[in-house]
Amino acid sequence: MDLALFDLDNTLLRGDSDYNWAKFLIKHHLLDPKLHQEKNEIFYQDYQNGTLDIYAFCEFQFRPLKENNRDKLDNLRHEYIETVIKPLVSKKSLELVKKHQKRGDLCIVITATNSYITRPIAKLFDIDYLIGTDPEEVAGEFTGKVNGLPSFKEGKVTRLNQWLKENNYDFHQFEKSFFYSDSLNDLPLLKAVSDPVCVNPDKTLIKEAQANHWPIISLED
Repeated sequence: MDLALFDLDNTLLRGDSDYNWAKFLIKHHLLDPKLHQEKNEIFYQDYQNGTLDIYAFCEFQFRPLKENNRDKLDNLRHEYIETVIKPLVSKKSLELVKKHQKRGDLCIVITATNSYITRPIAKLFDIDYLIGTDPEEVAGEFTGKVNGLPSFKEGKVTRLNQWLKENNYDFHQFEKSFFYSDSLNDLPLLKAVSDPVCVNPDKTLIKEAQANHWPIISLED
């Protein structure tokens, strides 16, 4: 059994689930369009540039979770998955995951996006295991804070090792470890696995891939 790790946004998905979630909430009048859109664009560019302050972003992005009750959020999330996310799932992405599953590999989605949004997205690929940035909850409602370490940059490596230990695995027990990602922010984990694969990589990651002879693939249909 090998280990197969998948980034989500702009890797398995043809788009960014966090960015689109904010746009979806604006459409439903739960966020101020002008104020939120401007800040969201800045954070998104910081992410693309590798300069994102993950804690500042989470405080900003988790505010709607704090300000709305869970039942309402659950209904919105269901609509979001059905109307926005499902069209972003490509046949090639599904086939890639299925290939690893048929081989009996341990498959995990590992993403910086919050686990409340992304857990049901992982289920679209029949992946049971997800490591994401966890929003803090008290009595079933969100506080607007982060629970534990964000799954971002070096934090992805730390969170992965924690997850493996908690589930009685050891990173070194796998003959091969694959990680599929599009982003320069994932370089720490790409460098930690035996088989890094760059999916529609950004400009910085293309250079890293070429320098390290990493394969570059596209999951666009």
